[in-house]
Parts: sequence; structure tokens; C-alpha cells
Amino acid sequence: MSQWEKLIERIRSLSKETRFNELKKVLERCGYEMRPAGHGGSHVTFRKKGRNPITVPKKDPVKTVYVEMVRDAILEEEKEHEND
Repeated sequence: MSQWEKLIERIRSLSKETRFNELKKVLERCGYEMRPAGHGGSHVTFRKKGRNPITVPKKDPVKTVYVEMVRDAILEEEKEHEND
């Protein structure tokens, strides 16, 4: 199993050890762009046209609720590619 597959599996299993940079890597590979969420705060927002924005704090480890949002985005991407 490749490192990428292991990372995706950790996110799918909602690992409590998931790091911000790991979520960032996955979202950017799915086509999301990272932007500061506000006025120099501790959160960033990932945006992709046609998708809901995902706001994540820059804190490690990332809370499960944020990992769940990324997992849902991955599942949406996979569904979309199955239909192509």
C-alpha cells in the first residue's frame, strides 16, 4: 500500500492523529485552493468551484469533525469520477 493510500485510509477511518498538512495535501490534490479564512486567524478555507468551502484550523492534530469534512469531500470526488 502506497503512502497516499495509507493517508486516504487514515482519513476515511477518521484517525485522531491526522495532521493539518495531511488534510492540506489531500484537498489540494482534489483541486481545492487554500486561502486564509479571515483577518490573520488560525483557520484556513479550502475552496473549489461547485463545492462547499471547507474551513480547517491550523492546529495539530486536527479534530475529528474537520477530518470528517475532508473525508466527505473525498467521497464526493470519488463518486463524481465513477460517473465519468
